[in-house]
Amino acid sequence: MILKTIVVGEMSVNCYIVGDAKTQEVFVIDPGGDYEKIKAIIDKNGYKVRSIINTHGHIDHIAANKNLGFPVWIHADDAEFLVDAGRNLSFFLGSRVVSPKAAKLLKEGDVLAVGDVSLQVIHTPGHTPGSICLKADSVLFSGDTLFSEGIGRTDFPYGSQKRLLDSLKEKLLILDDDTIVYPGHGPSTSIGREKKGNPFL
Repeated sequence: MILKTIVVGEMSVNCYIVGDAKTQEVFVIDPGGDYEKIKAIIDKNGYKVRSIINTHGHIDHIAANKNLGFPVWIHADDAEFLVDAGRNLSFFLGSRVVSPKAAKLLKEGDVLAVGDVSLQVIHTPGHTPGSICLKADSVLFSGDTLFSEGIGRTDFPYGSQKRLLDSLKEKLLILDDDTIVYPGHGPSTSIGREKKGNPFL
């Protein structure tokens, strides 16, 4: 499996390029800025981008959608965040960043495939209503739902601490302890490590 991490934007978002090493088909997960840096890696390696997948609709995860120009996939409950500067928080940061509309609306249980690599959509509302995680075998891309020793903020509009904690308990903590977690910000971790050492859990 192709797995490249690119730290982008002012908020140091982890953008992931994930795909099939045989076909060179990839998804771009959360291109939150620095589109030139992301595009340079795509071009250098000759990757064939199937789509952008946004784990949720906040500005720091969608800011490079427009400039990259690939189809955008996002959970249906966050679709309006793409085109609403208030919902995606860019308005509150002094700008009005919007993305192209979603080309595909995702839901719980969807399986997104490139070549032999498949990502399962896990709907984990709380940080935003449409927050998702993406699972590929023993790897989980957790967006802003789960971090190393942290969880997503819920004090933004449309956030819910109860829904986030329910999502963590019902959807993520049931995964195998050796599942590697690649979050939206910060270092990677594992489900087992977070069960033992995450103060929010």
